[in-house]
Amino acid sequence: MSGKILLGAGATAVAALVAATAYAGGGTMAMGPASKMLRPAFHGYYDGHTVTYLNTDVSSKVEAKAMHVNYSASIGKVKGLPEIYLVTGRAAHGQLAVFGSEPGEPSYSPLWSETLLSWKASAAPVVIKSDTQVDALEKQGKLTERDAHVVLNCPIVKVGS
Repeated sequence: MSGKILLGAGATAVAALVAATAYAGGGTMAMGPASKMLRPAFHGYYDGHTVTYLNTDVSSKVEAKAMHVNYSASIGKVKGLPEIYLVTGRAAHGQLAVFGSEPGEPSYSPLWSETLLSWKASAAPVVIKSDTQVDALEKQGKLTERDAHVVLNCPIVKVGS
């Protein structure tokens, strides 16, 4: 009986050692071995600060081809997503994409509903850095927004500069 307990304890120790070694090696057994690759990263704004994000998939074939990312029709069916604001036409120098949430917030998702912003002819463009600012500029009659009916997979990978 004590031999079975000792054998069981030894097997448990070996399993723990294998798991610890896999974890320390940077990989997980479920996901496979980890590796690194170079990929373009982009910068945007959320609530006045800079975020860094990736662009991997989009629900529009035209945009997928133009952006050299994966086309995914199925992500276009997801509803209730936070918005990513993109200024079209005239824009202030330094304008970046504007996100409606960031990691750590209840509304964060790596999937985004693409919303296009346009400055009205009578308005002088300024750099927009938050969704709250978008709402204020719309109420002032300076900006219009249009739902592009496109979903982007753009996970935010870094918050802050």
